[in-house]
Amino acid sequence: MRLRLSRRWFTERSTIGQLYVDDVEECFTLEDMVRRDPDPATSANEAKVPGRTAIPAGRYCVVITPSRRFKADLPELLDVPGFTAIRIHAGNTDADTEGCILVGRIREPDRISASRSALEAFLPKLREGLAAGELWIDVEQVGAPEELLA
Repeated sequence: MRLRLSRRWFTERSTIGQLYVDDVEECFTLEDMVRRDPDPATSANEAKVPGRTAIPAGRYCVVITPSRRFKADLPELLDVPGFTAIRIHAGNTDADTEGCILVGRIREPDRISASRSALEAFLPKLREGLAAGELWIDVEQVGAPEELLA
C-alpha cells in the first residue's frame, strides 16, 4: 500500500492537501501552515514554530499506536525531523492540530469537515496495509506557498 499526501492549498493559517491510498484519492487533509524559509541554506527546522507549522515534506514510516490524548489507537508518523507524536486524526481547523495531519471529506478555506467519517473510512485501509508489512507516507508539496500567497 502506498500513501501520498499532496499539499495543494496554502494560506497564512493552514495547508490543505489530498491524501491518496494507492493513487486513489481518499480524503482531504489539513495541517498547520507550511514554514516558509527565505534562506534555503538554513536547517530544515530552524524556522519551526511549535504548534503552528507543518512537518517537513518527506517520507515517513506510519504505525498505529495508542494515543493518550485521544484515548484511541491512531496512526503515528515516525522520525519526523524536529517533531514528536505526529498523528493522523480527526479535526477541522489549524486550532485542532499541533503539527499533526487532520483528515476530512469536505474542503473549505482554512477548514475541512466530515472529519470523523473520513478517519473511520481510512483506518481499516491503513490497518490492512500494515498487516501486509511496513507502511510509508510520502508528504509532497505541489507548488510553493510563497508563489501561491504572493
